Amino acid sequence: MASSSSSSSGTASPCGACRFLRRKCTHDCIFAPYFGSEQGPAKFAAIHKVFGASNVSKLLLQIPPHDRPEAVATIAYEAQARIQDPVYGCVAHIFTLQQQ
Repeated sequence: MASSSSSSSGTASPCGACRFLRRKCTHDCIFAPYFGSEQGPAKFAAIHKVFGASNVSKLLLQIPPHDRPEAVATIAYEAQARIQDPVYGCVAHIFTLQQQ
């Protein structure tokens, strides 16, 4: 298929994070396993806006590989919460649940 011919020429489809950042996605990209090319750009946009790509990259490199999927999910959740409520973030959800 097209992906086999594009990977041999070095122009494989970038992951969602690299697509958002408009850079070439390398075979050792830290973001590739967690941000697919379909939904990845939208998911990564919030993370990049709140935390920055460099900070998230450094954080993921310090986490053991088997814990990274959950860390990415947590970072994505916190980023979405921070966009909705810049002051309290996900703590606002906790306060709401406590009041119920």
